[in-house]
Amino acid sequence: MLYKAKSLKGYQLNSRDGEIGKIKEFYFDDRFWTIRYLVADTGNWLPGRQVLISPYALGVVNSEAKDIAVDLTKKQIEDSPSLDRDKPVSRQFEQAYYGHYRYPIYWAGLCAWGYYPYPGRAPEQWREPSNEVKAWDHDLRSTNGVSGHHIQGTDGEIGHVEDFFIDDQTWAIRYLIVDTHNWLPGRKVLLSPQWIDRISWGERKVFVNLLRETIKHSPEFKEESLLSRAYETGLSRHYNRPGYWIDELVAK
Repeated sequence: MLYKAKSLKGYQLNSRDGEIGKIKEFYFDDRFWTIRYLVADTGNWLPGRQVLISPYALGVVNSEAKDIAVDLTKKQIEDSPSLDRDKPVSRQFEQAYYGHYRYPIYWAGLCAWGYYPYPGRAPEQWREPSNEVKAWDHDLRSTNGVSGHHIQGTDGEIGHVEDFFIDDQTWAIRYLIVDTHNWLPGRKVLLSPQWIDRISWGERKVFVNLLRETIKHSPEFKEESLLSRAYETGLSRHYNRPGYWIDELVAK
């Protein structure tokens, strides 16, 4: 199922032994465009800390109750490595974090989650990282921080990032929701991170190797419409790009 990042904001997080807070935003990496942590607003429980929850601990998204189960105790979270609010997530912190929870690291391997395309939740299936596989470098970005970045086509600006569609199985960002109101009033389009050519974080610009005219005639995204596989297939055909589901079938 795909969910908009902003629609998940405010969902209640329930640990094994009680509520721990609500979703504030997400951190994702700039290589696989996959959610690595959600940031929990814990109120007065752990003041001054960024409380990060890995998708390894997340259960099913309950859109009716607007909550997500977290397979951790409050004690485990309280004893996890501390990170000050508004401080960047360093590799040193991540190594301590993953060591605390004994999760397999995602930055060693060829898939989005190390050796797998999904964040496996069965510890007996987790593999130790091989010394033969070189760990890849990455930077983590927040969904709140990247919202508003401009989208630049090969022949001009298209619009800006308004939101993201997140897959709750792989926790990959499947699409950027682009608001084109300065160019095409009242219209929004979806672009896959796989179609991004490069990013200038300093300029707050995302470059795609697509003509404005091609994007103009792409299937329109309407807020009230359901994002169906039929719509996604039509979108991929329009851009003559394979859908993400094809790549994952090959990776299995």
